[in-house]
Amino acid sequence: MEGKPLVGLTADYRSAKKDSTAFTFVARGYYDAIVAAGGLPVILAPLTAEEDISRLLDLLDAVVLVGGGDLNPNRDGFMMHPAVRPLEERRETFDRMLMPLIAERRIPVLGIGVGMQLINVQQGGNLFLHIAEDLPKALPHKDTIDNAHRHGLVVARNSLMERVYGDGEVRVNSMHHMAIDEVAPGFRVTATAPDGVIEAIESKHDDWFALGTQFHPEAESASALDQRIFDEFIEGVVARGSVRMVA
Repeated sequence: MEGKPLVGLTADYRSAKKDSTAFTFVARGYYDAIVAAGGLPVILAPLTAEEDISRLLDLLDAVVLVGGGDLNPNRDGFMMHPAVRPLEERRETFDRMLMPLIAERRIPVLGIGVGMQLINVQQGGNLFLHIAEDLPKALPHKDTIDNAHRHGLVVARNSLMERVYGDGEVRVNSMHHMAIDEVAPGFRVTATAPDGVIEAIESKHDDWFALGTQFHPEAESASALDQRIFDEFIEGVVARGSVRMVA
């Protein structure tokens, strides 16, 4: 049997409350999409020691950074905005420790939602903290009463996004109020909303397969075509020839 790539999945975190213990969780859409694409998902606990995180990465062929709340702008030297709903501190600390190690090792990575934003920030880009204020002419990118809110997608030529969607009309789900402002060096924009808000980025580095989507191809509101993003990601990991042989 062909080896399947081991794909680490970050997870969300909830701290303990008066009536519940702390717990880690991940939406099933992520691991189902990885399995459907031919990978084996491994859910990563939010560890606190860099040496332990590094040991985990020794075992993995790729990583998917899942969506969630917002990055805390204070950690990047910016003032807090009232619309920001930060990730739990333990999760954000883990994700921010993980991402530089992924980049240093050139581990294939797919970031979704805040995962894409983390790739961009860690690699030297920055973010709009609230689209409605920073880009007042932008179309709505979040509907608080409709989790299936969608908008069009403009795809760049010669990109993974083009391989996924082709040149037909595309619509994707939209559930964010933050977005990429300046794109990190070494990355290019490969999809936008019709208003120009960045919806996908891909690495320009020859030695690093890295990409991100602001929309959520794993969500129940995704289209069947969105699965191709995971398919292309796993195919790209396998094509790089470093997959450990796990039957």
